[in-house]
Amino acid sequence: MHELSLVQSLLEILKGYTMKKGFQHISTVKLSVGRLSCVEPKALKFAFDIQAEGTSAEGALLEFDIRPAILYCFSCDREYEVVAYEAACPKCKCSDVLLTGGTEELQLIEIDVE
Repeated sequence: MHELSLVQSLLEILKGYTMKKGFQHISTVKLSVGRLSCVEPKALKFAFDIQAEGTSAEGALLEFDIRPAILYCFSCDREYEVVAYEAACPKCKCSDVLLTGGTEELQLIEIDVE
């Protein structure tokens, strides 16, 4: 469960912001996650709720922006949103494709503070 290490890193980043800017409490944390990143939002939230206890992020709401998986086809010269990685273009079936989106593991987008 790599979500535990992701949360530890996230809390370190939040701690840095809190110390630098003097925030009292973080109320909301917005994260971007790629659909194909293998990050499970429910597991991440569970780990966050436990590990945030006693920090300025305790009780903070986690919001997720799930980024779609995008496949670029060199033959069609177009991008397609896909549910899972496919080794061929969904339209022309050409195998000359590149996964260009949806693999981002985790990115901090925004925090709301008090």
